[in-house]
Amino acid sequence: MEDRAMIENIIYVNDNHSTVVHEEQDTVYITFPKLDAYKDDMIHGFSTRKGGVSQGYLGAMNLSFTRGDDRENVLENHRRFAQTLGYDEKKLVFSNQVHHTAFHKVTKEDCGKGIVRESDILEIDGLVTNEPGVPMITFYADCVPLFFYDPQHKVIAMAHSGWRGTVEKIGGKMVAYMHEEYGCDPDNIVCAIGPSICQKCYEVSEDVAQHFTDVFGDAYGETLLYRKENGKYQLNLQKACEITLLASGIRKEHLDVTDLCTCCNPDWLFSHRASNGKRGNLAAVMMLKEKN
Repeated sequence: MEDRAMIENIIYVNDNHSTVVHEEQDTVYITFPKLDAYKDDMIHGFSTRKGGVSQGYLGAMNLSFTRGDDRENVLENHRRFAQTLGYDEKKLVFSNQVHHTAFHKVTKEDCGKGIVRESDILEIDGLVTNEPGVPMITFYADCVPLFFYDPQHKVIAMAHSGWRGTVEKIGGKMVAYMHEEYGCDPDNIVCAIGPSICQKCYEVSEDVAQHFTDVFGDAYGETLLYRKENGKYQLNLQKACEITLLASGIRKEHLDVTDLCTCCNPDWLFSHRASNGKRGNLAAVMMLKEKN
């Protein structure tokens, strides 16, 4: 049974106006204005819970095979999401996320790995390619999705930034990797920080907070991290990613920072924290378009 309910009450966490919510063929998905400017060159999108066939706490658009869902449901969800965005789901290249900072340079030879054939892309939190017609996918349920596009060299990339990846500055490492492997100038790269858990919802322990203090210092004050009376801390992963990307040379005018929190919107976005781990996975997809 398909979930056809539309989103009635979207909770925004800031006034950045940095996400665009679309509904097509009963599928609700998200794009980012600064990347939308290059829609003739590439496809990008971030899924929601709306438009799929999965049931219960996996409902409805779960895109992961690792959450206990029926495989046929997940395949149908992929078919629908691909049809909506405009790529061939059988060519998808899956990440294999382990909360670190390793990347994989994707080629046409990787097409289908993770969805129609076994993948040898293991322990990878970032995917990058300059080959058209190769859709790449990464997975989320509170962690931060990072999108990258260099319109000069026609290179796309995505990175999964959990707290470990964020404190290890995976965003900056991806910018450096794009420069080293493809000659990308950070000055030209357009980025988006996607829907993820906001500071108000993200309570962390003192040891996690200390990792961020060690790396980022205290120059950003409570906008990055603050201590509560219970001895816990509220951490702003999105802000940490923004700081890292700007420090790596990304221009502020080339960066969209999300105005959506997954944990604040659990009815239409999967959130690990809001669901106590009973959830499906959202996904980020990018693909360079093939020119006729």
